[in-house]
Amino acid sequence: MSFYWVKTNAFIKKVFSKYCWDIPNNEKKIYLTFDDGPTPEITDWVLSELRKFDAKATFFCIGKNIKANLALFEKLITDGHSIGNHTMNHVNGWKIHTNDYIENVKNCAAVLDEQEKAPHRLLFRPPYGKIKKAQSKILRSLGYKIVMWDVLSADFDQSITPEKCLENVTKNVKSGSVIVFHDSIKASPNLRFALPRTLHFLKENGYKFDIIH
Repeated sequence: MSFYWVKTNAFIKKVFSKYCWDIPNNEKKIYLTFDDGPTPEITDWVLSELRKFDAKATFFCIGKNIKANLALFEKLITDGHSIGNHTMNHVNGWKIHTNDYIENVKNCAAVLDEQEKAPHRLLFRPPYGKIKKAQSKILRSLGYKIVMWDVLSADFDQSITPEKCLENVTKNVKSGSVIVFHDSIKASPNLRFALPRTLHFLKENGYKFDIIH
């Protein structure tokens, strides 16, 4: 498994200060985010768990997954969650020409714009967290807020236990944290264990759930 920070290093946040890593506040608000959906069964289950705790979240959706699962995507909107762009095909910004990357983002935006009920906010999260400076500059000039994260659950990492996935969040969350989970098949074993327990932990400790605008 490649290296990653569970808790984003403060130096990284400072160097890349034009990105949104967290949203500081004095109200114990935190920001749950889910990447890579909508995914049949997994996203439905996530929505059910969020409803139990009256929790809202921000879903960074892949364009091709929206097109393949329109009814499921509409449930995200009906339940009052925020929607972000996660490219059309989950492309790695470090491995693709900038023009092709921007086109991929725009293709996802076009899919979002086709959904009349979707409150298409200009939120963008680069797949893998990998984006070139030139790509970032163009997207920001188009009005996008590039949203990274403060806490990574690492639910995608099949080498860690579900208990470790839960601990990654509960030991690192603070007021203002942007937390990443994945509503994907790959992440589902860790997600199904960690998410309900994370929601319970946050609620019990007085955290409030908010969406990213």
